[in-house]
Amino acid sequence: MLDNISMLLKDDYLVQMLQKDNFIGWVYSIDYDYALIVTNDLWKAKVHGIPHNCFLIAALFDPDNYQNTPEEEREIILLRVIGTAKLPQDDDMIRTKIDNYQRQTEIFVNDLNKDFDDITKNMLQFGGLECRVLGTFFVRDNELWLGSDIESFAVAARLNVYRPKGKALDTIVNYVDPIRKNKAIEDARALGINNTIKPFKIGTVRYTSTDRLHRGNDEEKVPFYIQSSDFLARRTAVLGMTRTGKSNMIKQIVSVVKRISDECNVKIGQIIYDINGEYANANQQDQGAISEIYKDDTIRYRMLKAEGFKELQNNFYLQIQEGFNIICNVIKEDGNSAAADVQTFLNTSFDEPDKEDRGLHKRWEVKLAAYQTMLHKAGFEPPSKDYKVYFEANENVRKAVYNYINRNVNDNDDERDIKNPKNGLTLREAEEWFLAARAVNRKSPLKSSSGENWLDEETKAILNMIACKNDKDSYMNGYKILVNAIKYHSPRRSQEVGEEVYNYLLEGKIVILDLSVGDATLRDKISKQIAQVIFNKSMGYFIEGKTPPNIVIYIEEAHNLIGKDMDLTETWPRLAKEGAKYRISLVYATQEVSSIHPNILANTENWFISHLNNEKEVKELSKFYDFSDFSKSILRAQDVGFARVKTLSSPFVVPVQIDKFEPGKEIERLKLMKK
Repeated sequence: MLDNISMLLKDDYLVQMLQKDNFIGWVYSIDYDYALIVTNDLWKAKVHGIPHNCFLIAALFDPDNYQNTPEEEREIILLRVIGTAKLPQDDDMIRTKIDNYQRQTEIFVNDLNKDFDDITKNMLQFGGLECRVLGTFFVRDNELWLGSDIESFAVAARLNVYRPKGKALDTIVNYVDPIRKNKAIEDARALGINNTIKPFKIGTVRYTSTDRLHRGNDEEKVPFYIQSSDFLARRTAVLGMTRTGKSNMIKQIVSVVKRISDECNVKIGQIIYDINGEYANANQQDQGAISEIYKDDTIRYRMLKAEGFKELQNNFYLQIQEGFNIICNVIKEDGNSAAADVQTFLNTSFDEPDKEDRGLHKRWEVKLAAYQTMLHKAGFEPPSKDYKVYFEANENVRKAVYNYINRNVNDNDDERDIKNPKNGLTLREAEEWFLAARAVNRKSPLKSSSGENWLDEETKAILNMIACKNDKDSYMNGYKILVNAIKYHSPRRSQEVGEEVYNYLLEGKIVILDLSVGDATLRDKISKQIAQVIFNKSMGYFIEGKTPPNIVIYIEEAHNLIGKDMDLTETWPRLAKEGAKYRISLVYATQEVSSIHPNILANTENWFISHLNNEKEVKELSKFYDFSDFSKSILRAQDVGFARVKTLSSPFVVPVQIDKFEPGKEIERLKLMKK
């Protein structure tokens, strides 16, 4: 019977966590937020030191006598070391040290020339630690729970303090409460993931930059795991200076999401805004780009034509509305919107009307053809050399235009000699045709078969811009104000880029936008345009009662795309705030915390923080969770991959050395999966 009780006690979570050999002192003062500990140099040496920011645990019970422990004492208080504490006798101890040093005649002490007597030396070895109270572990219904505070404390209680190592530390840093575990399963099912997904190892616990003792061998390196469900439909920040491991972390996340997709047979689209081109292109430093590891599932885009890349720009001749929106923005930014005809043009609608309304649809065809003709006039390269526009014009309109072009032709000449735009006009022919129509219309308005004006006001404004003359025949810049938008156009694209990207994401592909080359303004506009398409289409699925696809968006150098001064109605803040309910995850990386929109920071669930080099950024970061405990460490430690991690499932920040992403292992996994 006693043996059975002993076995049950050994299986108790609290008993397992409390390691008597790792005793380091006692709590001599405690309140709801802080605990002060008295420790000794000898005890610290036995546990290989007590690093700054390390975890400690405090408890009243004796693990060897747990069966006799009162119920109210069956708990463990979790602490984190944040600094030193002054003991009442410290001043006397310092005075004793100084007096001793002043009497010394040798640099080094030995048996013949002792520093202190044994009693004095023992007293001098005691010191104080200040710790933050992180919570209370307790057992309920045979499950381990962690409250984020302490329920009560006894001033006279004798709380023993231990430094958890090995399995005990593993239990602490990888703790996920039962409610969150069940919620993660529910969230995964909502995302279409019915398989049980094990947590994945992201690194090992590391307290300080100097890790000679507390990570002296592999046994001391406790693994840190992350719940894969934390990333899906969530927001993740990867913050730190250049070359401190941000890209490595993002590659880890990409590989994890891909693994979930493969193992659970669920399509999860991933799109990377690659500012520096390091994911789209291989380089010696990273030993393998994402595009090489996942060759069969990666689609690459670039702003300039290049082998192996699709072009980011839209074809303004085919993607009418997208191209027109860009032109409107350029005109407004350049301050060229003052002229009345330009204002009319900016308010033009190119939405195709119902074909059943034949008259309205025919006028739309004329307006569209005139717009495409103006694009050609402005220097936008057409999709092909023999590209033609098509529209209908009644016999009277055709004859009037033809007579203007060929003044010596009689009205009775054979109609077959008259070029019919219904059969198509080249862009040069269309320019001549429309300029003639404009000239004729100014003298006597051209009429449709129904007796209405053949040219509506919007089309007349476009023709004026082609002619660079207003209705009074006064000069204006006209089509020339479109020139600055040419760089956003590609004649080789057959589908709107945002639509195309979204379709690839629906298929579960990894889309990489190589934004390392090309115009910076163009980069920002196209990036925002694609993000807007993703957001609007996923929102459309949701509104229609359909299930949106799983999509993860990665943004490198996020401060270039997501500014803190953006309005909350703009694409990026909306995506960060509302994207989760549309199954859109956002992973953003930057070294400028203060430059990121506060709404995005406020809605971020996962944080990976490496070295930041100024107090302003650290102060901004300290507003969130318990990162303020690590402010000194974040400023000092510049070690690559040394991060402070807070995830959705983790109740507190954990200092972690992130594992190096190994392309070879991922490639091997893919090979095994295909067998």
